[in-house]
Amino acid sequence: MSSPPLQVSRELKPVLGVFSLWGIAVGLVISGEYFGWSYGWQSAGTLGFLLATAFVALMYTTFIFSFTELSTSIPHAGGPFAYARRAFGPTGGFIAGFATLVEFVFAPPAISLAIGAYLGLQFPSLDPKMAALGAYVIFITLNALGVGIAAMFELVVTLLAVGELLFFAGVVAPGWSMANFVANGWAGSNEFTRGTWAGIFTSIPFAIWFFLAIEGAAMAAEEAKEPRRTIPIAYISGILTLLVLAFLVMIMAGGVGDWRKLANINDPLPQAMKMVVGDNSGWLHMLVWIGLFGLVASFHGIILGYSRQIFALARAGFLPAYFAKVHPRFKTPVRALLAGGVVGVAAVFSDQFITIGGQPLTANIVTMSVLGALVMYIMSMASLFKLRASEPMLDRPYRAPFYPVFPAIALVCGIVCLGAIVYFNLMLSGLFLLLMALAYGYFRLTSAQRSAAAPDAMLGTVA
Repeated sequence: MSSPPLQVSRELKPVLGVFSLWGIAVGLVISGEYFGWSYGWQSAGTLGFLLATAFVALMYTTFIFSFTELSTSIPHAGGPFAYARRAFGPTGGFIAGFATLVEFVFAPPAISLAIGAYLGLQFPSLDPKMAALGAYVIFITLNALGVGIAAMFELVVTLLAVGELLFFAGVVAPGWSMANFVANGWAGSNEFTRGTWAGIFTSIPFAIWFFLAIEGAAMAAEEAKEPRRTIPIAYISGILTLLVLAFLVMIMAGGVGDWRKLANINDPLPQAMKMVVGDNSGWLHMLVWIGLFGLVASFHGIILGYSRQIFALARAGFLPAYFAKVHPRFKTPVRALLAGGVVGVAAVFSDQFITIGGQPLTANIVTMSVLGALVMYIMSMASLFKLRASEPMLDRPYRAPFYPVFPAIALVCGIVCLGAIVYFNLMLSGLFLLLMALAYGYFRLTSAQRSAAAPDAMLGTVA
């Protein structure tokens, strides 16, 4: 016999249905299909990166099918933080919450700068940083006006972005050839060699960028209608959508010409289309404009995600209670929205002053976000195993298929990816650990803050 479904006192308004949740899950990620991933070609080649992407796709597929069990059993705005807190206590919640914050707070600056770069193609005099600042102002405001409005906007721009990716594939198809895709496909050579493995492992962060942040839809669980039914449908259809799009875009872009010209740029899709239709085609200008929808969808969705994570951590006493307040009319965590925005804008305007390993800060934002994501993935799968053992009677509307194989695959893949990224990014990993140590110091000094927080049945006992 299962225990009753867990309940939490809701201050957030439950208005999201299946299509809205699908739009959030896919929209959070879809900018990864437009930019960022092609840097993986530089180190691994098209064929090596194809292997890296297949490995990462295996991790994400098994992860989402397993993660959905947690998000339906514990439909909490804290998402991974809530699962780890219930499984491993406050310290486990801290680790997962910190990692999730790093992932969701560091991704938007990179996307906002990409929005500025795309706009710069049409308006050369526009400062990308000012465009990034404008994007923060617009989409924080839109999120603050209510989750229903925000989710509807997210669904519309996500549908447009998906349609644009399919349109891209159709337009470049006449110029595609397998010979172009496989030429120099193994890390810049024609043969698979021992050094190719290093290139494949180096490319893993860019393969992860294809799927990064899909788990953020779990943070809208308290705003979902019938989360026990809607979340599984949204998550499973979402990961299948992204798998198709990731491989379609990568393969089509890599086969239209010399892919090496696309391996070190922020706009691989427009440049790939140029190889087929020329510089002055109306199709190309349409791609640039509509391509903005992909960036906007992810930027907007991740803002929603980080605000719910900050709100949930503050409500549980892991951050100051000031950030746990919701707007009395719109029922949105406005203070949490602004807090993440301040950090993101600071990153946007500090990139030229701060360097890590000789690279501007913006060149490392993607990898920092991926480090947070992988730590969170590992903690989430560990939480699934722990809760299966410690709370076998917990109500589970959806159970991970092929348990324990799927979560074990996701866990092992996550550990392998994390190890590879740490090995090839030692300085950045050191910064991640330094930030975690500082956050842990705050965590240790604020136990009274957690004791004073309102009880939450989903998080277990306070310690």
